[in-house]
Amino acid sequence: MSVILFLVILSVLVFVHELGHFLAAKRFGVRVDEFAIGFPPRLFKKKVGETLYSFNLIPFGGYVKIFGENPDEDPAAANGAKDPRSFSNIARWKQALILASGVIFNIVFAWALFSIAYLSGMTTSVSDNSSKYVIDKHVMVIEVLEGSPAARAGIMPGDSFIGIKSGSAATSVVATVEEVQSAVRSSDGSALGLEVLRNGAPLALTVTPEQVSSTSNFAIGIAMDLAGKVKLPIHLAIWEGGKLTVDMFVGIAANLYGLIRDAFMGEADLSQVAGPVGIARLVGDASSLGFIYLLSFTAFISMNLAVLNLIPFPALDGGRILFVAIEAISRRPIKPVVANTLNVLGFGLLILFMLFVTYKDIAKLI
Repeated sequence: MSVILFLVILSVLVFVHELGHFLAAKRFGVRVDEFAIGFPPRLFKKKVGETLYSFNLIPFGGYVKIFGENPDEDPAAANGAKDPRSFSNIARWKQALILASGVIFNIVFAWALFSIAYLSGMTTSVSDNSSKYVIDKHVMVIEVLEGSPAARAGIMPGDSFIGIKSGSAATSVVATVEEVQSAVRSSDGSALGLEVLRNGAPLALTVTPEQVSSTSNFAIGIAMDLAGKVKLPIHLAIWEGGKLTVDMFVGIAANLYGLIRDAFMGEADLSQVAGPVGIARLVGDASSLGFIYLLSFTAFISMNLAVLNLIPFPALDGGRILFVAIEAISRRPIKPVVANTLNVLGFGLLILFMLFVTYKDIAKLI
């Protein structure tokens, strides 16, 4: 079921991305020869007007075939003619906008999904601005450090604290992050009884805090936050959805920059990078928590797709935008053989990287 959900979500996101390219090209009067979801062989095709619409067997991707985007495919260009409906003959800024429209549509789509989630009721961090719209406040585990007392006790991200008990004392209800922190610090290394809520079911756990080597404080190795279900009116849902989209874009871009920088220094940690198999598993986890979680996770994937496509790397939209910028500055087109060779090499490297990450995903499952 997780694989089917993942393929459906991927198809929707690819459709949204390619729809951006398609509509922008149509808006500027450029001929679109094909709109495809997936890669050939074709399972279904239908020509409407001048455009062939196809649904293909290999689901990991899609494309819009725009006339003149590859000069080698424009027969008039070889004879020195300039077809006004060719991509290569429109203004550079229009070319850049067509290439960027897929990313723009993915971002707008994520914004819409986040807004719908806020409108329907989304579990999120409680802030002063949204506190009056919050119901079901609870202390949620955001992160569990590997090898920590919490990890050994079986505490997992997403767990919500219901109660905490030290020694023979009565179990106290947990309402704030500070209450958990205080109980851990004052434990002096004695075991604590925890009551947590996981996937809607209560669970009893025991954790023994350990002293942090650099201080005299005790800790169990988790990050927490006060969370709740935020259900906003439509105007605030759109506003908060937009803010979350911007924050997520900046965060993803910063993390990606750090990963690329570390890769050049030979220090990249790829353990947290997920390929198709890993994402499919995460889609299953999100769907088990409810539709709103799945909606939010779909928005998160859409934002990742947008940021990744902006990388100025051959075969990605960012790389093609870079080519357009170089042509605009130099006032002459890049030789088709150079552009095509770089795009093929870039695509090959991306496929190899995806295969490597997929291998890592499968290894983790095994």
